[in-house]
Parts: sequence; structure tokens; C-alpha cells
Amino acid sequence: MKGEKKLAVYPGTFDPITYGHLDIIKRAAALFDEVTVAVTTNPAKTPLFTVAERVAMIRQATAKQPGVSVDDFDGLLMDYAKQKEASVVVRGLRAITDFEFEFQMALVNHKLAEDIVTVFLMPNEKYTYLNSTIVKEVARFSGDVSSFVSPEVQQLLKAKFGQK
Repeated sequence: MKGEKKLAVYPGTFDPITYGHLDIIKRAAALFDEVTVAVTTNPAKTPLFTVAERVAMIRQATAKQPGVSVDDFDGLLMDYAKQKEASVVVRGLRAITDFEFEFQMALVNHKLAEDIVTVFLMPNEKYTYLNSTIVKEVARFSGDVSSFVSPEVQQLLKAKFGQK
């Protein structure tokens, strides 16, 4: 309806948040009135950072971004989106390899909540190869992750891996 605020949810594990994630958040914030970055657990993954740590790092990274909030949730994304009264779910697509999984999830989510639309956004081309797993692997071996994550996240990664 015209005049209604468009609320979007951008879900993910964000372990850790990268410049690619931040690019998607910036793009989503330009399209929607409000964007909630929703941190979740993924039973298929073993996160390096706790949910609370991830929420804190995203809040710090998005503090100056108008219309962006950060939350965490557990359970089905569509239940959470309904609870937030969101009309859109934002998903990032880096490469064609992401598409099949994301497309399947969008179809399932549509079955669960027909009134919530999934919107795919592509990050800037300089981030298309980037993901949190790669960042953690580089950081684990004391590699330079400065072009992948903020200085604050770099320090958190060093602390997790016992580096100075």
C-alpha cells in the first residue's frame, strides 16, 4: 500500500561481518525504509563468534547508517519476518553458485509466507569473491584481512586467534 513503510530483514550468520555484507546493508537501506540485520545460528556451521559478539560488531559497523537496526533470532526466518512485520527478505548473491541454494530457499519461504518477498542484491563486484569463511581462514594464519573487514573486526579476529 502506498504510504506504508517498507520493512526488510537481512538475515545471516555474519561470522564475521565483512565489507560485502556491509555493502548489501547499504544497498538495502537505500531501497527500504527500515532494514533489520538479523543474526541467526546455522546448525550446519560452527561459528567463531557468539551471537552476542556478532550483534555487537554489526551494531558498531552500522551505527551511522540511518534506518538500520540489528537483532538476533532463532527459528524460522519467515516466523521472525512476520513478527517484525517485514514485507521483504534481503539476500545477497555473490556468484552463480549462490543462486541455486538461495532460489530454493526463496521458494520455500514463499510457501511459508506468501506475502513476504525475497529480494536478491548483488554486492559491489570487488566483494563478489568474499565470504566469512575465507576471512576466518586468512585471519587464522595471520594474513592481512584489512581489505575484507573493518579495523574493529580485524582486532576481534586477532583476539580470537590469540594474535597481537
